[in-house]
Amino acid sequence: MNHLYDLFLKHPDICTDTRQIRPGCLFFALKGDRFDGNLFVPEALEKGAAFAVADNYPGTDPRCIRVPDVLKALQDLAVIHRNHFAGPVFALTGSNGKTTTRELIDAVLSVRFRVTATKGNLNNHIGVPLSILQIDRNTQAALFEMGASHPGEIALLTGMVRPGAGLITNVSGAHLEGFKDLEGVKRCKGALYDYLGAHEGTVFVHADDPLLAGMLKERAIRERVIPYGISRQPVQAVMEDGYLTLLPEGYPPVKTHLAGLYNTPNVLAALAVGAYFGIAPEQAAQAVSAYVPANSRSQWIRTSRNSLIADAYNANPVSMALALENLASLNVPCKCVVLGDMLELGTASDKEHRNIVGMVEKMAPEQVFWVGPLFTKAVHQSRAKGICFGKVEDLIRHLEIRPLEGATVLIKGSNGIRLRELIASGVC
Repeated sequence: MNHLYDLFLKHPDICTDTRQIRPGCLFFALKGDRFDGNLFVPEALEKGAAFAVADNYPGTDPRCIRVPDVLKALQDLAVIHRNHFAGPVFALTGSNGKTTTRELIDAVLSVRFRVTATKGNLNNHIGVPLSILQIDRNTQAALFEMGASHPGEIALLTGMVRPGAGLITNVSGAHLEGFKDLEGVKRCKGALYDYLGAHEGTVFVHADDPLLAGMLKERAIRERVIPYGISRQPVQAVMEDGYLTLLPEGYPPVKTHLAGLYNTPNVLAALAVGAYFGIAPEQAAQAVSAYVPANSRSQWIRTSRNSLIADAYNANPVSMALALENLASLNVPCKCVVLGDMLELGTASDKEHRNIVGMVEKMAPEQVFWVGPLFTKAVHQSRAKGICFGKVEDLIRHLEIRPLEGATVLIKGSNGIRLRELIASGVC
């Protein structure tokens, strides 16, 4: 690995896709369920990669570095690189809100530090090492988001990141297909608490969440705990023109660009982390207020026809319920919901989709559109109201003929249902 690390220091640009090869990069020939990167080594070198790291390439090109396992080599390389970084490292995970929280923390920390942070959805066993390898001589602080869909993944990622501080946004029944039940999710996410507790790290905890408090109590973690939340600090949360505004004690008004009261703990987490790292309240509030979400995460979008609450990047039962509760709380006319299937729920899928259908029935919005076979099944079983569509393209065609006008529309579903295509289509 020392030889590979020396090559990385000379060629710090990492590529794993030959469609994105850049001259002088290191190409890692990763394997997946439907591809084998070893087959693309010649193409990567021809396109300008300085070296290729492979584990099953039969060629004799001296620019090919052979290792027993390419993924393990990538992860080991990241660990070596992380061990050379002496600045503060913060990590977070959770079932809901982790990307928004990470981006808010990034905005606040960037007031004082040059931050290397997770970009996009690079939060898994491949994305995290790639993110770590983005640390360079200009980095003053590092911030990493860690996701998981199977047992043991957060322990693996935490071992690579080695954070000095961190938080779990919440724990709920997401990715139950991999975890089986809530206890499995708790054990996996709790690995971050385990690491911080064993290494005298600082734990930020949402004090209004009894499940997180219980996880800390189980681990007897009492020191170096920084609580945040409405129960710990006087704060008023209101919706103004569709956006969340917070009035925390000791801070100027924090006028966000986030849709939904459910983002309150995410904002308070960012303010707490900022205070810990010496960011002045005025600067932290300004940083949060300037943050604008993207990728259909808690976005409030006004079109020529309607107002959209675009939260279509992902969904699970808890985040879906919170989004519906937020819509119900708004004093706006003509409420409409577009809900797409919640994926990766395993044996709990039928029950959870029926629960959401029941919740929508009680809300009684003016119009309801369901997208995907799981909600379609639940709607038919419940004999609920609304129009069902097998896929998003069908809904787009429907709205082209029968457009919505003057509505406030919640659009939420798992990323695989592709409701972002509805938002991009302009039919709403």
